[in-house]
Amino acid sequence: MIKLLPLQGAIQEVKTDLIVVNLFEGVDKPGGATRAVDDALGGMISNVIKTGDFRGEKGKTLLLYTFGRIPADRVLVVGLGKKDEFNLEVVREVSAIAAQRARDLGVKKFATIVHGGGSGGLSYFDAAFSTSEGIFLGLYRYRAETKEVEEATIVEFNQGNIETLKQAISDATGIAKGVYLTRDLVNMPANVSTPECLADMAKNLEREYKNVRARIYDRKDMERFGMGAFLAVARGSAIPPRFIVLEYRGDESEKPIVIAGKGITFDSGGISIKPSKDMWKMKFDMAGAAAVLGIIKAAAEIQPPVRIVGLIGATYNMPDGNAYRPGDVVKAMNGKTIEIISTDAEGRLVLADLLSYATEKLNPELIVDFATLTGACIVALGTEIAGLFTEFEDLEKKLLEASKYTNENLWKLPLYPRYKKLIKSDFADIKNSGGAWAGAITAALFLKEFVGENKWAHIDIAGPTWRDEDAPYLPKGATGFGVRLTIEFLKTYKG
Repeated sequence: MIKLLPLQGAIQEVKTDLIVVNLFEGVDKPGGATRAVDDALGGMISNVIKTGDFRGEKGKTLLLYTFGRIPADRVLVVGLGKKDEFNLEVVREVSAIAAQRARDLGVKKFATIVHGGGSGGLSYFDAAFSTSEGIFLGLYRYRAETKEVEEATIVEFNQGNIETLKQAISDATGIAKGVYLTRDLVNMPANVSTPECLADMAKNLEREYKNVRARIYDRKDMERFGMGAFLAVARGSAIPPRFIVLEYRGDESEKPIVIAGKGITFDSGGISIKPSKDMWKMKFDMAGAAAVLGIIKAAAEIQPPVRIVGLIGATYNMPDGNAYRPGDVVKAMNGKTIEIISTDAEGRLVLADLLSYATEKLNPELIVDFATLTGACIVALGTEIAGLFTEFEDLEKKLLEASKYTNENLWKLPLYPRYKKLIKSDFADIKNSGGAWAGAITAALFLKEFVGENKWAHIDIAGPTWRDEDAPYLPKGATGFGVRLTIEFLKTYKG
């Protein structure tokens, strides 16, 4: 992971391989730090603007060689796009694009200004934080290659902003570490990212951070808890399941905020086996669990004054002679019986016992669960928006505010009570699938049966957890969705 440093000074005086400045679209003459660089270069940037070869369109870049006129070897001007469309997401994107351009050039070190901290109209902290975040997230690669940037410096001329810049870089660094962990785990092949691997990662976090505690439970422990739904899913796998309780103790006097994550380390569909096309992607069915690990790591880094308990249900969903079957009836930890309609509706069974555990054992302030739960949510919202289900307006408001800030997009879907009839069973208290229609809603209604009266939100991340193509700071593959959203929510929930 790149090292990011603050520096007070003038960007045109920094000796490095490359400096990055910016330009709004349609500007005739640059201002601020870009103007200072332009003046030092004898109007080179202004001359290119006059020719029309570079107009400052969002994400477009202009590379100039300085020929010794300033200490830096090269100048990269990145376009910010139209000023009336400028926001924090643009800052993240252009910061990522500039960092990737530096990497492509073989640059080992570069320096940049804060994008949007001046005439952009953003608060300085937000602009500095998003600039840092864009650099970190844009330079992530699951497999490191020869060309990797080692160090970047964010240069601020105003001495009065330096402490704010330091805090912004520190927060962005901690959160990026959590996102990197989540992306790495989801990108791993399923034969590596096993239930035991997730348990080992939890124990590693306990060793790394004084304010993190991990407890790992095996099959016998889960039998003792009465986790019959979770254990039913695990029956078909030769590799044993793990129930992981991971706690961040930022304020031990507080009731815990529980974050639960579905951890199906590979989902074959079980006896209700999935089609073979794209089944390889089902290694990402543990993205909710990976997000929990990333959230705890990020929290341990930036230390918000809250208490978090992460719950992870980790298992494979595989077919063998011992696997559970459609038509079986299993009992969850809270005593409710569940008729199995499809063994490919397994994530909600694991979460049923996690949510029951949270309700019965933890006396939570609130519960939020993350799960790649339904293809129906992808059909409804596509691949860039997660479904949000909650009946608690204050929780909904805070989550949507965090979503807007981070651009980890949520859309509220209804817990429509009349659809509960779709999961009514003739042979048990409830069945685990309501059929083809309203699949994301009936899955959420199923989970609601296991949270009691607790304040709760369910977030279906099946769409945005994985990308089939690169975006500026979201690489092809795992996105790490949920970490940034949750940390922002935790920072503001009590506020």
